[in-house]
Amino acid sequence: MLVTVTDARQANAQETAKSAVASAATSAAARGQYLVEGVAMCGTCHTPRLANGQLDRSKWLAGAPVPYQPSQPTANWPTVAPRLAGLPPTSVNGMVTLLTTGIWIDGTQLRDPMPKFHMSKADAEAVVAYLKTLTPQR
Repeated sequence: MLVTVTDARQANAQETAKSAVASAATSAAARGQYLVEGVAMCGTCHTPRLANGQLDRSKWLAGAPVPYQPSQPTANWPTVAPRLAGLPPTSVNGMVTLLTTGIWIDGTQLRDPMPKFHMSKADAEAVVAYLKTLTPQR
């Protein structure tokens, strides 16, 4: 079979496009990691703790008991923060909505102690890209 210059160029263009997509995904995940670990501090509530109180990095974002209670009795205070590692607790669009508006998929505001983030769409998508790179641990 004869490979033409056009065929070779098309194959090269496809490989370049795949590489660009992979690079963008890696870049988004890196930005998401920065946001999750350095800005939003998600691990504080969504990661179990060791006996000494330190975060158990072997169970990073695996879900955990909420580490503190309100100073005043509060109705519906959650006792467990959900798992975020791997596939988040809702769709990508649901997570982006949560992170950009502070509204859950059922249309209600997030409950305390969850911060009501107002991230940009790009930052929210980066957070989800990072979460999807993690392997869920139990």
